[in-house]
Amino acid sequence: MDNKEKQKQDRKQTKQIVWWIGALVLGALLGILGIAPLNALMDFIATIYTRLFQLLAVPTIALAVITTLAVLGNQKDTGRIFRRAVIYTVLTTITAAAVGLLLYLIIAPGNLPAELVNKAADVSQNAGQTTYYEHIIGVIPNNIIKPFLEGNVLSILLLSAAVGIGLAKMPAGDRKETLLKGLGGLQDLLFLLIRALIWALPLGIVAFAAQLSAQVSAGVVMESIGKYVAVILGGNLIQIFVILPLFLLSRGIHPVRTLGRMMPAVLMALFTKSSAATLPVTMQTAEGRLGVSQKVSRFVLPICTTINMNGCAAFILVTSLFLMQNGGMELSLPTMILWLFISVLSAIGNAGVPMGCYFLTLSLMSGMGAPVGIMGIILPIYTIIDMIETAENVWSDSCVCAMVDRDIRKREEEIG
Repeated sequence: MDNKEKQKQDRKQTKQIVWWIGALVLGALLGILGIAPLNALMDFIATIYTRLFQLLAVPTIALAVITTLAVLGNQKDTGRIFRRAVIYTVLTTITAAAVGLLLYLIIAPGNLPAELVNKAADVSQNAGQTTYYEHIIGVIPNNIIKPFLEGNVLSILLLSAAVGIGLAKMPAGDRKETLLKGLGGLQDLLFLLIRALIWALPLGIVAFAAQLSAQVSAGVVMESIGKYVAVILGGNLIQIFVILPLFLLSRGIHPVRTLGRMMPAVLMALFTKSSAATLPVTMQTAEGRLGVSQKVSRFVLPICTTINMNGCAAFILVTSLFLMQNGGMELSLPTMILWLFISVLSAIGNAGVPMGCYFLTLSLMSGMGAPVGIMGIILPIYTIIDMIETAENVWSDSCVCAMVDRDIRKREEEIG
């Protein structure tokens, strides 16, 4: 009976993937047609899907952390889960940045023509007016409602952790039980809405694919910075298909099977360009398709969404080096290694929203006096870069979650 159910579920998942691939092809073809009203319709549908997932993302993050800490806050496993999640996150993020640095040294992008940089000098630098120090201070909430209105993921995480730990420390009683039941009911409702959105995801994929195809057809990709793009995309692909699978294999986890089962979340990240907006799908997929326990997925994934930014760390490093190089700054190997660690630290806490890495890099480089006008040249192709980076981030989150789950299960088996 179990085998039949498993076969039935596998057929259902295969059928679902076929639908997604078909939607992807259809959307790409519609975008290539270049019909203005059709492109406008696809943009409209894509915007609706992104907004709906962003709508569910904030309460999903908050409820996941609160309920998990409330239940597990007094258990020894909580600290162990957190430590392992942070260790795997730091290792994968440093590796992603190191791969980007290695490719930068091998491919060695040259300087852009001075006139090309000057033409882009009018790029908006409003984001650069906020220093990274102010970015960190802004994470500390001084208003309970403001982080939820702004979608500040790290502030929400801090508030939720405080509430969850507070609930865990509350004396047992009717009030505590009522609070926990209410929060659990809200979480069940959210997951019901998430499943409905996943069911309608093919329509969203058509819209997102058409949107991207139209941008590429309009000449978004520029040859003048081909080597820079090759470093960024090459590093992302190596991290996705080589480095992260090696991490999984080191823990005895099948990487191809894991990627196949997490494909809904990875595809959603690819098209929404927001790991925070994709979080509801990532959690649902990890639990429903990958078989990760709720106590791990609902604790690890919200944390990873905030601090596990593989693609962002690589983008910050490579783009910073590219800008500093074009600004005539000396790039010695010690300087590059220093910026590797700066990029990793900068990526941690970066908001998991579209263009989050772009504006953070712009802020860092404005403080360095680098020619930030080059960011205007990068901007037209950043849509594609952001898509792949976000997919990489969510795939890395999934790998960390799977590895932590494997470690916890193995320990429970040893204890007996």
